[in-house]
Amino acid sequence: MANNISESLKGKKRARETDTEAEASDFDQILSLEENLTFSDTLVALRIMRAQFPQSDKVSVQPFILRSQLYSSVEDRTQVDRDLENLRREKVLRIFKLNTGQDDHAIMFFDDYLCQMERVVKRLEEKKDSDILEVFKWFKSHVLDNKFEPSIEHQELCTLLALGGKVKDEHISLLINSGLLTRQLIDSNIYWFAIPNIGSVLKGLSQGRKEVLSLLNRRRYKEMMLAPLEKKLLRYSPLDMRFHLRDLIGSGHLKTAKTPTGLVVRVSKD
Repeated sequence: MANNISESLKGKKRARETDTEAEASDFDQILSLEENLTFSDTLVALRIMRAQFPQSDKVSVQPFILRSQLYSSVEDRTQVDRDLENLRREKVLRIFKLNTGQDDHAIMFFDDYLCQMERVVKRLEEKKDSDILEVFKWFKSHVLDNKFEPSIEHQELCTLLALGGKVKDEHISLLINSGLLTRQLIDSNIYWFAIPNIGSVLKGLSQGRKEVLSLLNRRRYKEMMLAPLEKKLLRYSPLDMRFHLRDLIGSGHLKTAKTPTGLVVRVSKD
């Protein structure tokens, strides 16, 4: 039965992305950050950045995009927020609150999230009784398909899970321990939806932000041309320089300016 649960979580394949993944990959291979820093369409930006997500043994999660990265890539932030809301309700993607900053949110395509969830189930199949693993099937079919917001209240969670079977405390504990839910600090009765196995990547995200800002702050004018900056390697983050630059530009910590020789990246003044 456990194998059936794992298979059912695969659900939809990536039919929505098939037509554009090859195109996104081509962008990744051909264009530098300076050549594709901005886009006119939110979904195109998401797909390109998904294709450009760092591939490394140290990154054990499916590709995700930060909302700040979208803000650096699409000029109309109001349109970005409107598009994200529509895409979330259409079950194209999910949005997750991160613990790395007050306004940090990760965006993950829904199919990628199901793949991440499937990894969790496969890892637990050898350790847990198949009956308790049924909760993952309920979670996918009744919770994820009906609750699109980043958080959910305990009673609503139990009500939705109960559409699949009798809910026990150990079911909720399993969802928390597997990394699919985290309790809110200010209200333990509310859970954030979460991305399993993202902890080490988030640590690298925080450290990488500090490393990039430190690198620029040590320069005389606290600036550097984008082209050579993008090629620099980071010591403390599994995420690459391009990932961090999009994030820091979108969050306002860095800004860009055009010069006769290309784009320059500067530390924003307080």
